[in-house]
Amino acid sequence: MLIVKVKICGITNYEDAAAAMDMGADLLGFNFFPESPRFVTPEEAGDMVDRLPAFIDTAGIFVNAPIDQIRETTDVCPLDWIQLHGDETPEFCRSLMLHNVKTMKAIRVRDQEDVERADAFFTDAVLLDAFCPDKYGGTGATFDWNVIGHMGKRVFLAGGINPDNAAAAVELGVYGIDVCSGIEAEPGKKDHNKMKKLFDNIRHLRG
Repeated sequence: MLIVKVKICGITNYEDAAAAMDMGADLLGFNFFPESPRFVTPEEAGDMVDRLPAFIDTAGIFVNAPIDQIRETTDVCPLDWIQLHGDETPEFCRSLMLHNVKTMKAIRVRDQEDVERADAFFTDAVLLDAFCPDKYGGTGATFDWNVIGHMGKRVFLAGGINPDNAAAAVELGVYGIDVCSGIEAEPGKKDHNKMKKLFDNIRHLRG
């Protein structure tokens, strides 16, 4: 049985990173988009990553960032995943495949057509998030998960996942779930009780 991975995103401090890791997170996401309330600098994220054990994967979230900026960030903060959460083209995503890091393209989903758009991206995974016209993720909104269907690639499901619906998300059989605002006390600060409840609610589904 494939054990669905859990990505805790929007990490801004080591206390939250350590708690997420101890509770069972597989990936930690650091947001390098300056307009995000969860923004961290590459140096801040790098300091946290240096204190984490090697078994936990790290992801950097970029929104329409030039390749040079992505490279400079990975020089300062070691990343296992580059998450492209803006309007990046398939060609741009393909240009990052030469680097020794996995790539993940976020698709903002309104309907089945948006899900089908994911086929154009030759990345290591896609992340399906709720569409919001003026925000690139982290909105707490969900979309109709029934439109996902079967996809021939790794899928991370995002958008409004919280302790109450996390089990239903895991039961879809996606590669991973991406959790951010649903376990926050405020943007950029995790509520450890909510986070514990989420992991408790999906433990029976993860082996």
